[in-house]
Amino acid sequence: MTPQENLPYADSQKNGLELLAPLRVLDLTTSIAGPYATQLLADLGATVLKVEKPGTGDDTRAWGPPFLQDVSLWYLSVNRNKHSLTLDVSQPEGREVLDGLLVQSDVLVLNMVPRVQRKLGLDYDSLKAAYPALIHASLTGFGLTGPRSDFPCYDLIAEGYAGIMDLTGELESAPQKVGTPAADLLAGQDLALAVLAAYIARGQHGRGTQIDISMQSSMTRFVSPRLLPYLGSGELPRRSGGKDSVIAIYQVFDTADDPLSLGLGNDRIWQRFWQAVGDPAFGARVEFASNAHRRTHREAIVMHIAELLRTQPRAHWLALFAEHNIPAGPINRLDQVAQDPDLLDKGLIYRARASNGAIPQVGLGIGFDGSQHVHRKSPPALGEDTDDVLRGWLGYAGPRIDALRERGVI
Repeated sequence: MTPQENLPYADSQKNGLELLAPLRVLDLTTSIAGPYATQLLADLGATVLKVEKPGTGDDTRAWGPPFLQDVSLWYLSVNRNKHSLTLDVSQPEGREVLDGLLVQSDVLVLNMVPRVQRKLGLDYDSLKAAYPALIHASLTGFGLTGPRSDFPCYDLIAEGYAGIMDLTGELESAPQKVGTPAADLLAGQDLALAVLAAYIARGQHGRGTQIDISMQSSMTRFVSPRLLPYLGSGELPRRSGGKDSVIAIYQVFDTADDPLSLGLGNDRIWQRFWQAVGDPAFGARVEFASNAHRRTHREAIVMHIAELLRTQPRAHWLALFAEHNIPAGPINRLDQVAQDPDLLDKGLIYRARASNGAIPQVGLGIGFDGSQHVHRKSPPALGEDTDDVLRGWLGYAGPRIDALRERGVI
């Protein structure tokens, strides 16, 4: 039995968000960042055609274990609501198919470095004359310009360049990456946002746009609340396990059983905390009157709070803090997240029916008109929509499709 068997099925009566229904996206990306970007657009109702290499497809199809019914769970996490077409764009007949699809597409999404884009004739300069209304969205490690523009990149590499790894973990330990592919997901979200902006602009002036998303830039912007204070003060922040926030008390504490997180982000919360725990005199001390004062005395305050919280189990403190409107929460494991009744009730974590059986999914998490349901189509098997796309989009007849398959083009 797998954890997904406890998940509710997606309710087809509630699904099918169509806010972007007119938008057609041609997705030539692989791995995580690009597919995540196009899944966001697909969740919002766009038609996304995932163009994959015949025989192998998206790199993430091979990422595992773990697999579910011989399908990579990493692949399943970022490819919902898409259609899959297998196509070798390096062959002349494959390029002919691609050109036909470009005529009918609003957006082309690539995660090829500039050198490869130019080699395949898929760079913006090569396409803009033939497709003047096309939104050309490129997502690479380091952008389309600069000395690293043709360097390969993964999430791990981008996190290192952006400084987030030097800020993550304890100073005595080695630098650590974020526990999810943060640079991939942030860059993917940036691309989806940029596509929406370009799509709105095209509706006003009719022209396409070149979009240049860099994983390094997206991740660097992510650390701006730490980078900007360094630029303005010269104080270099180092990793300290999350104990060096600008907020004096903003960290994890142990209790009598399980740890919790606690954020006393302003003077009112500071006072409420000490009222709640029955020690208002400590909170009222003049040397703790402001956050700046509390930062000066952080070590003594943290020690006092730590001694206090170790006297009761976490459930006691969380109930008390909720009653007094004090920001606090558990440090959940993923198995606990998967059982969160609120997330299950909202449909954020669910399972869906796919060609090989039931699969788990994590939804969009954005509500529209009171609903967060977006599931229209499970992540596609490799090439499962090839024939339908060639017939429906391009009007190809059966013999022509068969000939392309025999020559390895599809």
